[in-house]
Amino acid sequence: MLQCRLTLLVLIIMTVTMLVLSPAVHSSPVNMRNNQIAGHPLSKRSFFDIQCKGVYDKSIFARLDRICEDCYDLFRAPQIHTLCRKDCFTSDYFKGCVDVLQLTDEADSLQADIMQLHGQGVDSPSRS
Repeated sequence: MLQCRLTLLVLIIMTVTMLVLSPAVHSSPVNMRNNQIAGHPLSKRSFFDIQCKGVYDKSIFARLDRICEDCYDLFRAPQIHTLCRKDCFTSDYFKGCVDVLQLTDEADSLQADIMQLHGQGVDSPSRS
């Protein structure tokens, strides 16, 4: 388990380092079209844009998005927020953010929320 956390942490750190060194990162994280930092509205369109196919629940979506925002605030790389939300919060970046933010005690609840956004039932116990 510790090895998995360290691997995810290293993955996040390497990505942030690559993004900081990349010339594209020097552009502003402000999306000029809608003036939102890193372009992450909590709209229903955003829900579908990141491949969520379940029921849109703004409070659940906001809770998961907040984890990605906190991770962005920690690393200050705009792409972290996008990578964290990728594939409806199922990316390794999201898992890494949960670990880095020390939210592993909420993992079961977060997994249930993610399953709801994916349109999967939460009747069956989660697999680890």
